[in-house]
Amino acid sequence: MNNTSYKDPAGFVFKLDGVVYRQINYCAKDDYEMLMKSGLYNELTGKKMLVCHEEISFEKEPDDNAYKFVKPVQLEYISYPYEWAFSALKDAAVLTLRVQKTALKYGMSLKDASGYNIQFLNGKPVFIDTLSFEKYKENTPWKAYGQFCRHFLAPLALMSYTDINLNKLLITNIDGIPLDVAQKLLPAKAKLNFGILTHIVLHSLSQKTFEDKKQSSAKTAKMSLFELESLLDSLENTVRGLRFPAIYTQWGNYYENTNYSDESFKEKKAIISHFIDKVEPSSLCDLGSNRGDFARIASERNIKTIAFDIDPVAIEDNYRHVKKYKETNILPLLQDFNNPSPAIGFMNDERADFCSRFKSDVVMALALIHHLAISNNLPFDNIAKFFSTLGKYLVIEFVPKTDSKVQILLSSREDIFDKYDTENFESVFGTNFEILEKINIKNSERILYLMRKK
Repeated sequence: MNNTSYKDPAGFVFKLDGVVYRQINYCAKDDYEMLMKSGLYNELTGKKMLVCHEEISFEKEPDDNAYKFVKPVQLEYISYPYEWAFSALKDAAVLTLRVQKTALKYGMSLKDASGYNIQFLNGKPVFIDTLSFEKYKENTPWKAYGQFCRHFLAPLALMSYTDINLNKLLITNIDGIPLDVAQKLLPAKAKLNFGILTHIVLHSLSQKTFEDKKQSSAKTAKMSLFELESLLDSLENTVRGLRFPAIYTQWGNYYENTNYSDESFKEKKAIISHFIDKVEPSSLCDLGSNRGDFARIASERNIKTIAFDIDPVAIEDNYRHVKKYKETNILPLLQDFNNPSPAIGFMNDERADFCSRFKSDVVMALALIHHLAISNNLPFDNIAKFFSTLGKYLVIEFVPKTDSKVQILLSSREDIFDKYDTENFESVFGTNFEILEKINIKNSERILYLMRKK
């Protein structure tokens, strides 16, 4: 059983011979049949809002609770909301509301609105949990309202009004950012927004009002279908109205301040193209991709590509580029490689860590080594071991001490990095990798390497 779904009595996800399946239990039979026969499944999958699946059978059923088994479309990578761009989280929120609105047309409703029910497939968010649907009960509030606000609205509001990095609060709050915490962190001007006032501030106050009572407001309150649809419209308008903040970050305009000449930049692209064509990978992870210029060398060759960066502005720009040009082979994600996403949840086993989720044929690390080795004091052997866990091939750029970008890093600290040179770099990395090619970039002191894991 997959540990992301063991809490759901309706069924669970499991993997067999590397293939992901979902077991549907008998207690969820009626809801599942309604999803499939009402037309809701066909509309959602037809509009690519829900992943498709096929019903399959096994010779031996895992337990007596099993009603059916389905094999969903297989996803290359699993990412989490705290790794998404602001606009990606916003699109996931809007999709969740669209799915709920569509479900109501067929007499169904979402019983949960977790951010983990969304993944990105072919450049767009898609709902992945077929067991989140249940029959709609008249005059009842939306069961998933609070969860939607915690998983989507609260982090988006905090990112928009307070600090773009506050989506990281989702790492320590696996069921979303508590609304009382959110409303304390939001500035006064945010609370002038009617949607935020209603769905975060007043919602938080109402939770406190009912928390000591024997029955919660959700059990006693009534809400007509019209009122529920109005609530969903209000949530969607609030989400759509939130804007990415006007901020400056260190790497957000990296390519405007690069020390490459136009010729060197083209040369670098040509070398990377050569390396990728030589290896012919099916997947690639670019660590430190900025806005994705070099990652697209792979994605434009129909190679499944993940473009990671620590900078939220760069990742936001990259995601907007994906949307604008309808790209299907690249996904921009936030990641700090000095402190990558950890395993979280019960027994640290509900949401997987970065290293176990992102394996690829090629790992690309361009203009990254000096940040890891000098900014974060990581020895070459630790960096090499880290890269070797992620892929078979490594495309890496070595940036020497004499490079202007390294000089900037050293300008505010003592130079204690006596072994930061090409000779030691090649020797240490040679323990984990075989150097296949080494090419100096013209009009630059930098060197590009193609390596293969030993």
